[in-house]
Amino acid sequence: MRGSLRTIRTWVARHSPKHPAQVIVLGFAAAILVGTVLLMIPTSKAGPGGATFLEALFTATSAVCVTGLVVVDTPRYWTGEGQVIILALIQVGGFGIMSFASLLGVLLARRLGLRSRILTAVETKSEGFGDVRNVLLGVLRITLVVEAATAVLLGARFFLGYGYGPGEAAWLGIFHSVSSFNNAGFALFSDNLIGYVGDPWICLPISVAVIIGGLGFPVLFELRRHFRYPHRWHMNTKLVLSGTVLLLVSGTVFITAVEWSNPATLGTLRPGERILAGFFQSAMARTAGFNSVDFADVHPVTLLATDMLMFIGGGPAGTAGGLKITTIGVLVFILYTEISGGNAVNIFGKRLPRSAHRQAISIVLLAVGLVLGATMFLLLITDFGLDRILFEVVSAFATVGLSTGITAGIPPAGQAVLILMMFAGRLGPVTLASALALRSRPLIYEYPKERPLIG
Repeated sequence: MRGSLRTIRTWVARHSPKHPAQVIVLGFAAAILVGTVLLMIPTSKAGPGGATFLEALFTATSAVCVTGLVVVDTPRYWTGEGQVIILALIQVGGFGIMSFASLLGVLLARRLGLRSRILTAVETKSEGFGDVRNVLLGVLRITLVVEAATAVLLGARFFLGYGYGPGEAAWLGIFHSVSSFNNAGFALFSDNLIGYVGDPWICLPISVAVIIGGLGFPVLFELRRHFRYPHRWHMNTKLVLSGTVLLLVSGTVFITAVEWSNPATLGTLRPGERILAGFFQSAMARTAGFNSVDFADVHPVTLLATDMLMFIGGGPAGTAGGLKITTIGVLVFILYTEISGGNAVNIFGKRLPRSAHRQAISIVLLAVGLVLGATMFLLLITDFGLDRILFEVVSAFATVGLSTGITAGIPPAGQAVLILMMFAGRLGPVTLASALALRSRPLIYEYPKERPLIG
């Protein structure tokens, strides 16, 4: 008997996750599995019977990975119970499975073990292990404040401006505030937010919540501490803030200009409403997924520009997806250094370590490979054009949720690919790859250098 127990313990120890990233991957997978089971319960679906496994799995993955892509109409297909489950999955996914579990440990036990500290540090990307408790509590405070403020503004607008009852208006406010801060893009209207395209009291609070969530918690923490002292900001904060402003402005100008005279999108709106709609879509392309115009009717060049915005994404360690502004920013500065003939990559007066070069290049190459592979596969099994397929794949990988309306029409095999893209995009290619590695291999020797011809 003792030998059997010893064998079991040995097997468990040998096959248990060794790398923190592995635990995070398993945590997200477990949350998706639980959400799938809950959404398959007949009471979660409107009408007779329950949701199919693929419908439940796709919706649960989209919610946990805070994407927003759907294969069924959220307000009509799911009951109030199902919508609550989706909202809970969004909140858990946005906050981070390991962060959420560790925060519960802080609140209940008032202490964290070293293992929990390491796991949470990886998920929140905090710079040290000693401040994890304060980081988690700070994340909770920011989450509650932003979501509560957004819910109040939206609920008041739905109640006073559109005649919803107090309870329904409050529910609409809460659901869309959580969905916006977590950059999820789930909406309780069949046309998403197209019906509110010209309403600044709906579009602006959602946009602000999306932008705040997309900045990333390290940036928010630093702004809270040193808002009046920009010279104290770290490189990460400067890159995220400057990149966010640049992408928001350029995206707004480009989308508004291209769609200005398109009668199917902005052409029938008043000038101020067109600018609002252009800004809203520029902000949403940064991984939020709400839409106030129908992307099936936009110009192909708008789709391509939105692909680029989605692929870049928002700030690291936040609720946004994509490759992150910092990754693209590092590549831009590397390119500038090479073109200008510099020897070291300097960003805002600080030198960038070479390990950051390799990490940024690796992330981009892995992401491009995944997107191209998924796009080619979907082109083989569907009749949709390249622009729509690429838009769908980038939206899934960048955990955005914008769509031209083809998600439900993609065959089951294609929807499975989108599920994998959402999962990989939420966790990050490098994190996913490191989770699959059993152990790191120490370098015991180096090969001699040799330079190939470039270009």
